[in-house]
Amino acid sequence: MEAHGSGLRRVLLLSFCVAGIWAAYIYQGVLQETLSTKKFGEDGKRFEHLAFLNLAQNVVCLVWSYIMIKLWSNGGSGGAPWWTYWSAGITNTIGPAMGIEALKYISYPAQVLAKSSKMIPVMLMGSLVYGIRYTLPEYLCTFLVAGGVSMFALLKTSSKTISKLANPNAPLGYGLCFLNLAFDGFTNATQDSITARYPKTNAWDIMLGMNLWGTIYNMVYMFGLPHGSGFEAVQFCKQHPEAAWDILMYCLCGAVGQNFIFLTISRFGSLANTTITTTRKFVSIVVSSVLSGNPLSSKQWGCVSMVFGGLSYQIYLKWRKLQRVQKKKKT
Repeated sequence: MEAHGSGLRRVLLLSFCVAGIWAAYIYQGVLQETLSTKKFGEDGKRFEHLAFLNLAQNVVCLVWSYIMIKLWSNGGSGGAPWWTYWSAGITNTIGPAMGIEALKYISYPAQVLAKSSKMIPVMLMGSLVYGIRYTLPEYLCTFLVAGGVSMFALLKTSSKTISKLANPNAPLGYGLCFLNLAFDGFTNATQDSITARYPKTNAWDIMLGMNLWGTIYNMVYMFGLPHGSGFEAVQFCKQHPEAAWDILMYCLCGAVGQNFIFLTISRFGSLANTTITTTRKFVSIVVSSVLSGNPLSSKQWGCVSMVFGGLSYQIYLKWRKLQRVQKKKKT
C-alpha cells in the first residue's frame, strides 16, 4: 500500500512539473511573440528594443536565484566562485540576444523550429572536431530534424504572418537562430566544465553566476555603449505600461520555468526534462498558429512533424541507452 502511495505521489509530482513547464514557457512564448510583433498604444509603435528582454530576464533571474539560495541553501561551501562564469556569461548573453532578435525577421513558429535543431551543430562539432562516431539511428534523427527545418524555411510563409514581422528576412532570421545554437553549445560545455571542477555547485549557484555576468554585460551593452538602446527601452515602457507589464510577466515566466526544470531534473532526470521541454515546443507552435494568427500550411505542418518525429526518436534512443546502463549496473 505504501509503494502504491509513493508511486501515486511521483505521478502527481511529474504531472505538476509538466504543467509548470508547459504553462510557464508556453505563456512566455506568447509574450515574446506579442512583444516582437504588437503595435502598442495609440501611436501604434513597435517595441524595437528586443535585446532589453535579455537584460530584464537576467535581472529577475539574478534576484530570484539569490532569494532561492538564501531560502533553501544549507550553507555549505565548495560551489564554483561567481567569477568562474565570466566566459559562459559572454556567450549566454550573445546567444539568446540573437535568438530574440531573429523574431524581427522570421515568425515565432519558425524560430522555435530552428532552435529545436540543437543536435545538428552538436553532432557536427562532435564528428569534425572530436572524432566522435555516431550510430545510424542518430544520423536518422539528425536527417529528420535538418530536413524538416530546411523544408520549412524554403516553403512560402503566409502573407498574414509576414505582415506582422518588423523586417521580414528569412536567411538573416534563420542565421541568427543557428548562431544562437552555436553560442548555446559553448555555454553548455563551459557550464559542464565548471560543475566538473566544482562538484558541489548546485543549479541555483549556476543560475546566480550566469545571470550576474549576463546582467553586467547587458547593462554595458544597453546603457554603456554609444549605440545602446537601454534608455529608449525604458522610455518606451514608461509611455506604454502594457509593454512594461508584458516584459515583467515574460521574465517571471522564465524564472518560474527554471524552478520546474530544476525540480524535474532532480526528481526524474534529464531525459524526462528533455521529453517535457520538447513536447512543450510543439505545443508552442500549435498555440502560436491557432491563437496568435500564424497559420501554417499542410506542408509546413508536415515539416513540423518531421522535426518533432526526429526529436522524439532521439528521446527514445536515449531512453534505450539508459535502460541498458541500468541493466548493466544491476548485473
